[in-house]
Amino acid sequence: MKQDMIVILDLGSTKNTDLARQIRNLGVYSEIHPHDITLEELKHLQNVKGIVLNGGENRVVNGAPVDVHPELYQFGCPVLAIDHPAARCEKKLDTLPDEDALKEFVFDICQAKANWNMKNFIADQIEQIRRQVGDGKVLLALSGGVDSSVVAALLIRAIGKQLVCVHVNHGLMRKNESESVIEVFQNQLCANLIYVDATDRFLGKLEGVADPEQKRKIIGGEFIRVFEEEARKLEGIDFLGQGTIYPDIIESGTKTAQTVKSHHNVGGLPEDLKFDLVEPLKQLFKDEVRACGLELGLPSSMVYRQPFPGPGLGVRCLGAITRERLNAVRESDAILREEFERAGLDHKVWQYFTVVPDFKSVGVKNHARCFDYMVILRAINTTDAMSATIERVDWDVLQRITDRILTEVEHVNRVCYDMSPKPPATIEFE
Repeated sequence: MKQDMIVILDLGSTKNTDLARQIRNLGVYSEIHPHDITLEELKHLQNVKGIVLNGGENRVVNGAPVDVHPELYQFGCPVLAIDHPAARCEKKLDTLPDEDALKEFVFDICQAKANWNMKNFIADQIEQIRRQVGDGKVLLALSGGVDSSVVAALLIRAIGKQLVCVHVNHGLMRKNESESVIEVFQNQLCANLIYVDATDRFLGKLEGVADPEQKRKIIGGEFIRVFEEEARKLEGIDFLGQGTIYPDIIESGTKTAQTVKSHHNVGGLPEDLKFDLVEPLKQLFKDEVRACGLELGLPSSMVYRQPFPGPGLGVRCLGAITRERLNAVRESDAILREEFERAGLDHKVWQYFTVVPDFKSVGVKNHARCFDYMVILRAINTTDAMSATIERVDWDVLQRITDRILTEVEHVNRVCYDMSPKPPATIEFE
């Protein structure tokens, strides 16, 4: 079933995602697009029942207020303007509408139907994937995380054996992560999986690189190079599947919002990319991705697996990466995960991990002065990864984790707990 859609055009609001979720919660699909979308581009979107011009504090760019192309007002569907006085429409609001006002616009004025659900979304995406890919083959980076696993399941449902999965061990994986991916996907699920150990290659490229954005771009670019090399060994690979989700896109910057951070699957792609991208999850929030995975029949243990960034431990080994600190991150992260599972926090807390900064502090070990690194613990809760709160971990649990890290992890003499919510902090440190 084709889903009716309300299109949100970003004219400087910081609440685009809030509005999109409000509309989706009413059972109507909503997508966010840039303010300068053309009439032809709008016509290519299917079942558009209404348009929201979502203005806000960022609607002035380079000294001039942003607006839509004038011909969009002639598209033929109702238009709602929010905090955008220049808009030409029948109905204007100063702030985001409450539920009753939104229902009036979506259902009474736009006559949209509440047919947004995962079953229909999956059906639509399968049709789009088949139309895009045809009889071609798709190469997919299968990390074993939630996003790549759901993309894999969706692509398998859509194109079956036309999907080739590649797991790249870039040396920045969590402890025993690659072994787990091979066991689950190759041995249990019988996926067409190619394993590539590129540890030395990635760490060599990252040697001495301290800037977070540069690290992300190097990791993302090198991933593509590895895929290109693997693709040359295969026949008919024209497409690259990616687990891009909406928070990745919005945090990588829009035309009216600054970049928070570049994501490896958004801002780190090289200009000479030789694949067409297949990104069926790019309009979903994280909780919707999980719901999609469950609808596709993936086990809950996989769907609710700990989120893990594409650059892996590379953005948790802060500054220039060294093997010594990388090992400290990996081992301390394993201890944290073991103790959270033991305390029953593994299903309660949305994301938890450790980071190791690139500076040392004085301490005492074995009755002698030492100069070693610190480990920072982070545990947060969120629904859509756009904002997050801190988990109030029991003191005894924190003490047990601290004791184990200080005893079992080399070159560490301090353990700290990060109390910063998002915003102003982000989930990751880099």
